[in-house]
Amino acid sequence: MDEIEPEARPSSTQTRVWDLPTRAFHWLLAATVIGSVVTAKIGGNALVWHMRLGLLALALLLFRLVWGFVGGHWSRFAAFIYPPSNVAAYLRGDSGPGGRFDIGHSPLGALSVFALLLVLIVQVATGLVADDEIATTGPLYRFVESAIATRATTWHKAVGQYLVITLVVLHIAAVLFYLFKKQRNLIGPMWHGDKLLAPGTPASADDAKQRILAAVVIALTLSLSWWIARLGA
Repeated sequence: MDEIEPEARPSSTQTRVWDLPTRAFHWLLAATVIGSVVTAKIGGNALVWHMRLGLLALALLLFRLVWGFVGGHWSRFAAFIYPPSNVAAYLRGDSGPGGRFDIGHSPLGALSVFALLLVLIVQVATGLVADDEIATTGPLYRFVESAIATRATTWHKAVGQYLVITLVVLHIAAVLFYLFKKQRNLIGPMWHGDKLLAPGTPASADDAKQRILAAVVIALTLSLSWWIARLGA
């Protein structure tokens, strides 16, 4: 992500790293997760919005899974799946092949991304079959056995909730650490998409064709999420 450099090399050029769909996903998911936690804590009538936000999170997560294969270069999973040797090298302070560990997701950043995606997927999945034993059940509750629903509810309301909160807090703390301690801005590129990089660095496709593709994918995942919601109607 973006580095604050006192004197950028003249040969450096602005390069698109994060395509618009990836950036939109990032900020929408952040707002959705925060909203989900807040509405869960409020309870009562706010649980209606908790369910709606959970279904939106489902659509966004499904979108990201697809986008990890067809999105811009640095958004694809292939660009930030690192072998253990690369993780070890990064921890030793090595810059990586061609100095590219920090163009997209660094090895530690990649582990954070995958952990957060996995925990959120499990959290949404358990929410789909959860039962608060008062007035709210997930749209897929009636399709599972009561024992499974009970275990899913326990996870969703306890372990899963606090795992999500912990990972989000760690993510924010890491961003602030890099900003103030290492003088590297991780927020800017996720907002405007570009980094000052050496010529020849692969750029992420972010043209009209790519954005239309993203619109089609998110339309499909939103439709699937809406269909799942209707199953519980």
